[in-house]
Amino acid sequence: AATLTLADPAATLPIRLSPRGLSRRTGDICQFPPLRIEFAQAPPADSLFAGQRRLKLVTHCRSSSGFQQHLLLEYAAYRIFNQLSPLSYRARLAMVDYVEPNGKVSTSPWGFLIEDLHDVGKRNGMSEARVGDRINSSQLEPVQAARVALFHYMIGNLDWSMRAGPQGEGCCHNSRLLSRPGSATLVPVSYDFDYSGMVDAPYALPPGQIPVRGVKTRYYQGYCRHNAQALAAAAEFRSKRGAIEGVFAEVPGLDAKSRARAINYLGGFFAEIATDDSVRSKILKSCMN
Repeated sequence: AATLTLADPAATLPIRLSPRGLSRRTGDICQFPPLRIEFAQAPPADSLFAGQRRLKLVTHCRSSSGFQQHLLLEYAAYRIFNQLSPLSYRARLAMVDYVEPNGKVSTSPWGFLIEDLHDVGKRNGMSEARVGDRINSSQLEPVQAARVALFHYMIGNLDWSMRAGPQGEGCCHNSRLLSRPGSATLVPVSYDFDYSGMVDAPYALPPGQIPVRGVKTRYYQGYCRHNAQALAAAAEFRSKRGAIEGVFAEVPGLDAKSRARAINYLGGFFAEIATDDSVRSKILKSCMN
């Protein structure tokens, strides 16, 4: 049990806090776990959190300034995905103080809150799909599936799946599925980008089944059946390069070194998608069946 106190406008809301995630809950990786906020009662209509039920709070992992930069780069990844598709989680940056029952205060300049999946669906006229642990790639909506795969390739994220999740936990891994009324296709929406090469967190390692040595090495995990849509997505990405790179200038607290390193990393991706032929030869040749 806890309270969430807002500075402006001043308000205090009863909540319940719980740790979430897997690897970042391990003490030798993070000193501070990611959190889930559940509102004990519906926030009032005039509250900043009106209409919310539960939200994910991304925290600082460790207190050093370097980890703050990793957090801000992950926040930037969410904002970049927003530039590419409305079928993406919105995120809101926050300055957070954590006050324990004994009065001890842990101050972290930055954290960010992630939109609830229900709200992502509501904005797009969809709802959460109820499926088992695995689906077939043929069930995925091709345009969004290709866009998601290319986005993960762009930021160098390997820790995800849009068709399978841990046994007994439902589909999918660091992704969720939405469905449209009257449609059998499933629409993937991704989250958790801290293991990406663009963020380059010191604890990030590639999954064992991916044949790369480090997370900064890109590896395409899109499906061959979506290659035509991936080519169209690459054209979208090229047309939005300015907006994508402009995101970094809009992130408060992101230092010039981190910004330049991230833009340089994405530059390698844009070189690979410069033409349709280069997309085919450098990326789609490794598509999955």
